[in-house]
Amino acid sequence: MHTAEWWLAGAFWSAVTIVFYLISKRIHRRFGLWWTSPLMLAPIFVIILALLLHQSYGSYIGHTHWLVSLLGPATVAFAIPIWERRVLIGRYWPVLVAGVLAGSATAMVSAWLLANFFGLDRSLRLSLLPRSMSTPFAMTVSGDIGGIPELTAVFVVLTGVFGAALGELILALIPLRSVIARGSLFGMGAHGAGVAKATEIGADEGAVAGLVMVLAGVFNVLMAPFVLHLLRTSLR
Repeated sequence: MHTAEWWLAGAFWSAVTIVFYLISKRIHRRFGLWWTSPLMLAPIFVIILALLLHQSYGSYIGHTHWLVSLLGPATVAFAIPIWERRVLIGRYWPVLVAGVLAGSATAMVSAWLLANFFGLDRSLRLSLLPRSMSTPFAMTVSGDIGGIPELTAVFVVLTGVFGAALGELILALIPLRSVIARGSLFGMGAHGAGVAKATEIGADEGAVAGLVMVLAGVFNVLMAPFVLHLLRTSLR
């Protein structure tokens, strides 16, 4: 493909992705159902168009990878609401840290046990393991432990969408009054999508969810070498 054609294709697929995301946001704002989340609808729209145009995933991601690289700065932006509510967070930081440690361990162990129970192959198991982190952290950990980062990103999206929906159901069944509990529920169980849902509930919940999401990501990245050692030992 010539340079001009490559840039044209890149501009086309980037524009398509952004437009489909904006359309999905309008649909979600109109209906408010979990399955109308932009994280669900936008990829479906893109996949349908790619199939109609006979485009491969490799071609698509090659032209739109710059959008993926923006996930890092977007995650850093969560520092703003966290800083604004630093007094509230500082009051409960021991509980938040303990929750992140317990939640991260539970997420990884449950993912590994379920993957083994269903007989998934090694690459799928390793790709599924970091599903409970935000995408930039999850893809980094997946690559470090031998998974497939792109596949991990899909698992992250599904975990976020279903986690946010289940979190809303849990709050309906168990009306938690604590801002810390509500925020942590979404931040640990549904990362980015959970932060968005927590922010809809309240600004304090959103800040707590954002902090929990970031702490979980940092903790899991730091623990990746140890996890890799354990996996190598168990897979021998």
